[in-house]
Amino acid sequence: MTSLIRTIHRWTSLAFSLAVASIFAGMAITTLPEWFYYLPLPPLAVLLPTGIYMFFLPYLRGQRVGATAPKGHV
Repeated sequence: MTSLIRTIHRWTSLAFSLAVASIFAGMAITTLPEWFYYLPLPPLAVLLPTGIYMFFLPYLRGQRVGATAPKGHV
């Protein structure tokens, strides 16, 4: 499950970056229609929950009952 979320986050971040780059490139060339500036919002809506999940995952894993530290760690 975590692997799937990481993959979704990775590809969505690529789509977000391309959308933002296309806005900057388009602004340099011509005047863009207003809707064009909203293109990064759908990928951003996916990046937010997946990023929050991955941020809190190490903390949630540490709370598990019976979790042990890796060898060599005190």
